[in-house]
Amino acid sequence: MQRGHFSSTFTFVLAAAGSAVGLGNIWGFPTNAAENGGAAFLLMYLILAFLLAYPALMAELVIGRHTRANMVTALDSIAVSSSAKKLGRLTGYAGMLTASLILAFYGIVAGWMLGSMAEPVASVLGFDTLALWFTEFGTSRNIILTALFMLLTGLIINAGVEQGIEKWSRRLMPSLLILLVILIGYVLTQEGAIEGLRHYLVPDFSQMTNPDLIVSALGQAFFSMSLGVGTMLIYGSYIRSSANLPVVGSLVTLADTGIAFLAGLLILPAMFVAQNLGVAIMADDGSLVAGPGLIFQVLPALFDSMGGSGLWVGFGFFVLMSIAAVTSSISMLEVPVSYAVENHQFSRKMATLWVSSLIFSISVAICINFDIAFDAIISLTTEWAQPLISLLICLFAGWIFYRNSLLNELKQGNPGIEHALFWKLWPLYVKLICPALIGIIIFQGL
Repeated sequence: MQRGHFSSTFTFVLAAAGSAVGLGNIWGFPTNAAENGGAAFLLMYLILAFLLAYPALMAELVIGRHTRANMVTALDSIAVSSSAKKLGRLTGYAGMLTASLILAFYGIVAGWMLGSMAEPVASVLGFDTLALWFTEFGTSRNIILTALFMLLTGLIINAGVEQGIEKWSRRLMPSLLILLVILIGYVLTQEGAIEGLRHYLVPDFSQMTNPDLIVSALGQAFFSMSLGVGTMLIYGSYIRSSANLPVVGSLVTLADTGIAFLAGLLILPAMFVAQNLGVAIMADDGSLVAGPGLIFQVLPALFDSMGGSGLWVGFGFFVLMSIAAVTSSISMLEVPVSYAVENHQFSRKMATLWVSSLIFSISVAICINFDIAFDAIISLTTEWAQPLISLLICLFAGWIFYRNSLLNELKQGNPGIEHALFWKLWPLYVKLICPALIGIIIFQGL
């Protein structure tokens, strides 16, 4: 079967960065930073992104390009013994399940973004009841908006790699960056923004040893870079052999951490601007408001306090959030869809229809049991499943994948890599240090 591929390294970096740059950066990162001490969390996140997430990303990219297959087939094919093959398949299935569960809750949050984006438009047109419905929490509203977002994601995935993922990543990613910079420029000119900058950029080093902060920063690094669910492995399988993988991986890591940093530069100062305008930004326990309350209560109150201009600033912000959501959701849906197409001979159209319908049914179950299921699934997938599956992928890359096969794969895009610092450090690092550090952090969290 003819597999799709990215037409160039640049379009791959855009698509991979799009997968990495999503609500995990623009919603998750600033709310985690607000919840965990601001600058201390930022510093720990940057350390773990390059210390653990980049080497783990490289493991997925190398395995993906070498095998040119979905996650289940890829890990099975590089194993030799029957027990290793079984573990590879189980890891692949776990990755697919995790990606599907993440997309199930992600689709709900993305639906809220679509609703908040539509609300000012409905208000301007005089549809006040509809505008209220778009932003008022409710089961039926959550399900309908989630269905709309899943339909949008499915349409892009149905078009394939070149005409779907690549085409829309090339359009959406530059738009996201431009919108983000414009909004930062606006917020930083407002009174109160400097106090927010101080909270975000001046660390309290005593907080750096807090186990909750470390586990949260690790989960954020893996979640925002789409690691541990097979998305980067799948994207790696679509990249051309001539691409220099270590360079590509570093570009994706820099894009991801850069956008996360910019998102914090927008949202943390915006919180203190909101406080200056009389909006409550502190929770009952004295900490900064985080989670959905930050994006859907504090910031809309800030936009409302801006008068007429606030309507358009709010609209621009939620357009930005919706774009970020789509660039990530398409990569998550591709994980189970690619498996259905390659291993069960589904057409891409049928695979997309069945898989997206199944994930949507999980979203509906979460919406109906929201208080019990929503936070539990976020914690299970992003704080525990993703780091654990990444640990297993690192073990496959370091212990099961033949060293010569690794080297030959990397040589395709960089013939002299055998003498480079990357090759002298990375194989040992991914074999011993990555699994040990991930394991220690997970154990510390327990």
